[in-house]
Parts: sequence; C-alpha cells; structure tokens
Amino acid sequence: MCAALWGCSKPPAAAPTASDGPAVARSSAASEREKVSITVYNQNFGLVREIRKVPLGDGRVELEFRDVSAHIQPETVHLRGVDAPAALSVLEQNYRYDLLTPEKLLEKHVGKRVKVYRYNETLGTEEQKEAEILSVQGGTVLRVDGEVTLGVGWRIAFPSVPDDLISKPTLVWQLASSRPEQRVEVTYLTGNLSWEADYVFVLDAKDRQGDLTGWVTLTNESGASFENAELKLVAGDVQRVRPPAPEVYDMLEMAVADDGAGRGFREESFFEYHLYTLERPTDLRDKEKKQVTLLEGHGVGVQKKHIFFGGDWYYRGRHGQITSNQKVGVYLDMQNTEKNRLGMPLPKGTVRVYKEDSSGARQLIGEDVIDHTPRDEEIRIKLGEAFDVVGERKQTHWKALGSCQSESAWEIQLRNHKDEPVRVDVFEPVGGDWEILESSHAYEREDARTFTFDVPVAARSRETITYRVRVRWC
Repeated sequence: MCAALWGCSKPPAAAPTASDGPAVARSSAASEREKVSITVYNQNFGLVREIRKVPLGDGRVELEFRDVSAHIQPETVHLRGVDAPAALSVLEQNYRYDLLTPEKLLEKHVGKRVKVYRYNETLGTEEQKEAEILSVQGGTVLRVDGEVTLGVGWRIAFPSVPDDLISKPTLVWQLASSRPEQRVEVTYLTGNLSWEADYVFVLDAKDRQGDLTGWVTLTNESGASFENAELKLVAGDVQRVRPPAPEVYDMLEMAVADDGAGRGFREESFFEYHLYTLERPTDLRDKEKKQVTLLEGHGVGVQKKHIFFGGDWYYRGRHGQITSNQKVGVYLDMQNTEKNRLGMPLPKGTVRVYKEDSSGARQLIGEDVIDHTPRDEEIRIKLGEAFDVVGERKQTHWKALGSCQSESAWEIQLRNHKDEPVRVDVFEPVGGDWEILESSHAYEREDARTFTFDVPVAARSRETITYRVRVRWC
C-alpha cells in the first residue's frame, strides 16, 4: 500500500548525510547548461536562473560551479536538485574571486624562489638565474646572486600556479549527495546587467501625427556570457535594500539583434510592474550591447503646444518688467491609447523626435525623457524653445494689502514672427489664495494654485493679455 502523503508514486530518496571521508572534487562549466533564463531590471541588476546536468556521487562532494557572473551577489545564490531535491543538500557555499593576474601571481610568490631570465648582449644568449622575490609593492624587488635589484629587464618563470588563484569567479559548494548525477537549478542576482528603452518618433509634415518605434537596449557587463537564453525584462521601480554601486567600464561594442521571424516582446502585468518577454532565445555576450525592437505604432496622433510659463514669486513684490523676448517652449502631447494606435505600457526612456526637411532628409527636432507610462495616460515631450514665438511679461501695478497679501496688475505680450498662426498656453502658477479681479481674456482654473490662458496669435502679429489679481500666500 502506498503512503497517503505521497500518493502512489515512488517514495522520495532518503536525505543524504555528510560522510567523514574526503570530498570528491567535481566541476561544472557553461557547456553543461541545459537551460538559462535572464530577468533584467532597469536598475542595473538581473536575476540569473540556469539548469545544468552535473556529475556528483555518493557522500561528500566539492562542486566547482564555473562561468558565473563576475558581479554575482553570493548571498542571493540558491541551489536545488531538480530531479530529486531530497537527494542533495548544501553543507557549505563559497564564492572564489581571487583571480589569476600578473600582480596576484607575484604577490603569492613573495618570499619564494623563482627562475629569472635576461638576455646577455655580450654572449648573445639568454642567461638563467635563481632569484627570490622580496617585494611587489610599487614594483618588483628581487635578490639575485646575493644582490638586491629591481625586477626591470628580468623575465620571471614561476614553478606553478597557487591553488587559491582561479581564472574566473567560481561558486564552490560542499554538498552531501546520494545520486551519481543530477540536474541542478542555480539562481542568483548579479549587478551590471541593465536595460533601457529608447524611442524614435518621426513627425509628419503637418505636425499632427507620426510613427513611434521603441527599442530595448540591453547592456551586459556582468563578466559572463549567456548563450541561447530566455530573456525577460522588468519595467518598474523595484525596492532594493542596497543597490549595487555603479562601476566604470571601457566602451562596449554594439550588436543590433536580428528580429528573427518578427518575434519581439510579449508584455504582461506582473505584480505592480510590467514584464516583457522576448519570444525567442537570444545570446547575451559579456561586454556587449544588444538592441531589440520593443513596439511600433503608426499614425499616432499628436498635438503640438506652445507654452509660456510664469512663476509664483512674481506676485510677492514690486518688479516692473520681468521677462523680455523670452522664448516659448514647444511640446508634443500624445495619448497612449489603443484608439491612438498605442495603448501599451511604455517603460521609461528617451524619446527622440525627427522630422523631414524640404529635401526629405530627417532632422532631429528634440528629445526628452519619459517616465514609466501606463496605457491610457498622456505623454508630454518637450522639444525645445520656439525660435519665432517669444513672450514678454511686466508688472504694471502692485499694492501691498498686508504682510503676505498683495494686489497686482500684469501685461503679457505674445509675439508670433512665423508665417502661420499659433496658439500659446500661458501658465500662471500664482500660488496661495487668489482671485482674478479683471482680465482681458478668458482664463481656466488649472488647479488650486494655477490658472491658464489659451491664446491664438495670428501670423506675424502680437497678442496682449492683461489681468489684475489679488493673492494671499500665508
């Protein structure tokens, strides 16, 4: 009769115990990977999950798990047996990162004897001598033939490589195993894996719509390569207790990924974030940047706006003319909706806007950074400052009504030097308690502290706004 707890399947293997004998040495390299998946966060870290079939044995095993990230966070490592979890237990875990370098090799041989070689020009041959390495601080100091000399000009030959120096960062486990071979799953967090979104928006001739292309740029500076990997990207601000410190590296090569059969990213909600899964395996090589298409939207409607901003401090004192020939900001607003041929959660990134000139050549007309933007939200992109639309603002009257209350009158002149009409939105962040006493133009209460004017300005003309306001700020 089978046990009720386990159903009718075969019972689990007995838990292994550590024997008193020496541990059997085993190793595993990247060539033994059966599967690897990488989840990259846009905060310069990633989660690595790989499955390998490794040789083990009965009793104690020392397993060297090679080809891991050089920026691994050892405290996040987790190992488990896939085929028979109960047949494998971890007794001890070590992370070895004392790498073999010329400097380390010299340090390990301080106080030891080595062979040194130097070319003898008189004899025309290379002479060999015995030497002792005395110091390597600031340069190599040797004792050769009873004399202390600098190591300049000598070629040093070492008898062996110390056992505690390794060529690559390596995880080493002391395991208790009851199976000769097992598939193991290893997961860990690593720094220096990152991604960012970049967008290209091509605006049409009438500034009313355009085509949006989103790119994912993935940077692998982790110190490890992952071939044929399942790639996932997480967009969102994930809380971390101690994020890894950034490090400076040499310029990386750029590799633009082929989109295969058009299989790009699949997007889905994931907890309070968004997950983008590349629907085909890809190679993530160390010291490489990879670009993959994230999204495409054609015929996306936009609204170009000219905005002239004021300041709340204007109303708290006597000024006269505040600004003259101030350029008016130019913005593009677009709705991230399905109706507007978008409607996909957009990761934060840089949007670069282009437009064709009279010869048909595309020119950059502005770029801006957007934050993580859910669907059905508005996106505003600042392109720059208008060359031919300027504003002037001056205070025509000011009266103090107490220590923190005033009444003031204002004149705003908008000048359009273009051969076509424009509309200018004037934003007045007045602050405090306020009341418009009189105004030449209709205004809108934008919020509790801001009112706006929407003003059409004809081609090669000017428009003047005047208003009087009472403000209390305390």
